This record gives sequence, structure tokens and C-alpha cells, in this order.
Amino acid sequence: LISEPHLPDTNFDRTVVLLCEHNEEGTFGFVLNKSSRVSLGELLQNGKELSMEVSIGGPVEQNTLHFLHSSSSLEGAADIVDGIFMGGNFELLLDWLETDLIKPDDVKFYLGYSGWGAEQLAEEIEMNSWIVYKPKDLKILLDSKANEMWTNILNEMGGRYSMYSKYPEDPRLN
Repeated sequence: LISEPHLPDTNFDRTVVLLCEHNEEGTFGFVLNKSSRVSLGELLQNGKELSMEVSIGGPVEQNTLHFLHSSSSLEGAADIVDGIFMGGNFELLLDWLETDLIKPDDVKFYLGYSGWGAEQLAEEIEMNSWIVYKPKDLKILLDSKANEMWTNILNEMGGRYSMYSKYPEDPRLN
């Protein structure tokens, strides 16, 4: 999901959300491009030198830590889509990071998640709050710089969407 430039919810201002599950009970996913300015090592406080940035996954349960990665062999990982996996054995992942069995660029950490109740997301899409986007290669979502992701995706989509990417954050200052 790509937020419309005029979405009034500051939790989702100029965000890109990867949906991980959608069913009759609701939808959940992670904001991919909102920095927390906190490192994984700071959160864990276990003496490990893990300087990887943790992002804000959404406004729900921001006291929980989640992760997406590209390793199909991590025990307990759920296959989300096209080579992107969620969760798995956290301690094993930390060991792999320390021993370079998985590269830091292949893992993204999130505080909290984004969630919608049954039919809520469909209503928000109907109200033009969100643009539904299916990239050719989802790995681009994990590889893109957070501060450029929203603009780059809209530019890639072309047409009216590339115009949205130029929409000022505060139109009154235009």
C-alpha cells in the first residue's frame, strides 16, 4: 500500500506498507519507510553490537519487535511473498547476524505493526486513502532507502502517481 499524499493520519504520512496477511478478520502489515532512530542493539541491551536500525512498523503494539528477511532457511519463518519472510527463530537470527551467515541488509526490524479490522482497509481504499501497488520485484521494498521509498515508487508508477510524488508536505507553503 502507498499512502495518498493527503492522508491525514500522521502514522501513515507518506508511507509504504507491505501487507503480510489479509483475510475476513482483517489485515496486517508493516510500514517499510518510517525510521525510529533506534538501533537493534539499543533495544536488546544484551551487549551485542547490532547497529542495524529499527523502523516503526505501525501504530499497533509498538512495544513488540518484528522482522522481515530474505532467508528461507530460518527456522519458523513464514513465507510472505516472493522471497520475503516474516519472523522465525530470533536467537538463531541474531547468531547468524553475528557470524555473517545472514547479511544485515537482508533483514529489517520493526517496532509495532499496522492493522485494520474487517472491511476497514477496503473502506479506506474506497475513500482514496491508499494506492494499491504490486511491484515487479518485492525485494526492491527491502533494498530501497526509507526516506526515498515513497517518492521513488510513485515516480516508478508514472502518470498521475509521479505527480503525487511532488505534492508538497504542507500545500499552504507552496
